[in-house]
Amino acid sequence: MKIQLDPDQEARLADLAARDGRETDDLVREAVDRFLEEETRFAEAVRLGLVAAENGDFVASDEVWASVERALKS
Repeated sequence: MKIQLDPDQEARLADLAARDGRETDDLVREAVDRFLEEETRFAEAVRLGLVAAENGDFVASDEVWASVERALKS
């Protein structure tokens, strides 16, 4: 797979790699791994939220804001 970075991205990536004494390819692979892990966690959180909502296990937004306001006042 190949991706095109704009010149600014390439320069910033090269600077980071040089600063850390690493290869740019390694930095990109690590960034992609972090992105994929975060996307997986996010998708699972959404799935759990949808399951909870389907089971009626949710709080209306006005109740949430009222709770926040009470917490801020105390």
